[in-house]
Amino acid sequence: MELYQLRSFAAVAELGQLTRAAEKLHVSQPAVSAQIKALEDELGVALFERTPSGMVLTSAGRTLLPEAEKVVAAAQVLLSRARAIRGEVVGRVRVGTVADPEFVRVGDFLARALEDYPLLEIEIHHEVTGAAFEQVRDGSLDATFYYGDQTHPDVAAVPLRNYHYRIVLPAAWGDRVKQASWDEIVALPWILAPPISSLRLLAEELFTARGSSPVSRVEADNEAVIRSLVVAGSGAALMRDDLAQEALAAGELVLWSNARLETTLSFLYLRQRKDDPEIRALLDVLQRVWSSAGAAQRAPD
Repeated sequence: MELYQLRSFAAVAELGQLTRAAEKLHVSQPAVSAQIKALEDELGVALFERTPSGMVLTSAGRTLLPEAEKVVAAAQVLLSRARAIRGEVVGRVRVGTVADPEFVRVGDFLARALEDYPLLEIEIHHEVTGAAFEQVRDGSLDATFYYGDQTHPDVAAVPLRNYHYRIVLPAAWGDRVKQASWDEIVALPWILAPPISSLRLLAEELFTARGSSPVSRVEADNEAVIRSLVVAGSGAALMRDDLAQEALAAGELVLWSNARLETTLSFLYLRQRKDDPEIRALLDVLQRVWSSAGAAQRAPD
């Protein structure tokens, strides 16, 4: 069997249509059809059912697709490493981003990557922190920015900066909470991130350490949404210190000063991929961008 046949198999499985697969592969539709037919003949099984709505994987196709994708991916790694030997980094990587773009310096990161590695294509995917972590583990993302202390032996982390979260409350509650105890604060309505978020884990660590938990909860998975809900009077929340100080200066909220939680912004990737040319390129860009801000540790060799 030929590698181009496996690429056609994977493309048709992904897109469900011969025409769209042909467009992706930059070949003709009859060529893709012929390649699928030749592969089916060699394997001795039907990979697809031809239906009026498109191409649907058979049971055999679903079983064999992961193996075909592994071969295609391995061939791409081989090609990438050969290009790296020639001094080129060519390929496509998927990078997760969390929080707001300015805080993780994603604009500077992309600009430097385009300048230093013009043949490297980067897809940016905004994710909730916990989802980003899991997608690096399962290979859906090649790397991601991440904040929190969750670790896994397969995942390497480059620390970028430490920062803090504060407890914030609606401005209208100022007199009510100025001298409030923790028991009074925790009894208020709270706005929390979803369970998959690192911010939720940070909040739960706070509550556990103080032997209590909030009763009334609203969930929001975006820091801008959380801020708007606090400003609107919906409840207390954790907010990144720089954002909290900005909103405090604007008179939008008040701080409960008896808690300050520290966490770390990091860049994650699979440890086993540390020598992949694409990952090394990302780490090189990361080092340059964050060293210029005086905030990054040196990327590992």
